[in-house]
Amino acid sequence: MVTLAERAAQNTGRPKKIPGESGVWIFILGDMSIFAVCFLVYILERAKQPELFDSSQATLNQNYGALNTIVLLLSSLFVVLAVHQMRAAQESTARLMLVAAFVCGVTFVVVKAFEYHERILAGQTPATNSFYLLYFVLTGLHLFHLILGLGVLAGLWLMGKPKSAMSSNQWGFFEGGGCFWHMVDLLWLVLFPLIFLVR
Repeated sequence: MVTLAERAAQNTGRPKKIPGESGVWIFILGDMSIFAVCFLVYILERAKQPELFDSSQATLNQNYGALNTIVLLLSSLFVVLAVHQMRAAQESTARLMLVAAFVCGVTFVVVKAFEYHERILAGQTPATNSFYLLYFVLTGLHLFHLILGLGVLAGLWLMGKPKSAMSSNQWGFFEGGGCFWHMVDLLWLVLFPLIFLVR
């Protein structure tokens, strides 16, 4: 078991290690490989139909994408602060940071709902053309991961209740949960310019 004092001083005199459990990293790397294949498919399809992709891309509301980028960057900052506060044995502050990250995640979902609603009202669905098909598949897959991430944040919040000790496995899960959220953020940082900006 890791006591509060040990957790607060855990980095002192210890060699650096990858945060989280190795199983979490296997999942993250596997997930990122799947997204890498999806990104490659998008790039290849775009190369086949550049005019169609450019004209379709121009219909997207970049403000939604930019707002969600800011929201996710903020959420990642809050998660970093939460992990830092847990290391410093400041559970109450860490839980507050996790709530802030969760609110940012929910904001992303709400903005994405408005974005999808706007596209569907304009008659732009996955059946419209290959751009919109890939747009909905890629952003929908990311949204699914973000909703999973919200569940992870809720789990971290529950784990962050003030207590005298946290097992090494629990601490590994806490760090790994933060890494999963950062992966969701990183994927969006690739998706946003790829779908909304690059022409």
